[in-house]
Amino acid sequence: VDVFQAWCGPCKPVMNLFQKIRNEVGSNLLHFAVAEVDSIDALEKYRGQCEPVFLFYTGGELVAVVRGADAPLLQKTILEQL
Repeated sequence: VDVFQAWCGPCKPVMNLFQKIRNEVGSNLLHFAVAEVDSIDALEKYRGQCEPVFLFYTGGELVAVVRGADAPLLQKTILEQL
């Protein structure tokens, strides 16, 4: 989940990376979403941050968090979680 604030918007360059990885591993294994923190109370702790935050869930449980648009770290985290 790409967690963003309205004034900043979702991280578009990272969305391209996600799409590339999804195409490589198959669409059944990997799902991406974006969530605006200002409209979801459960994400309140991520408000007021100037960097994107990426949350990784498996079976409804948070399993990893990556702060910042670090493409190599994001790719590594995605592949490790798969």
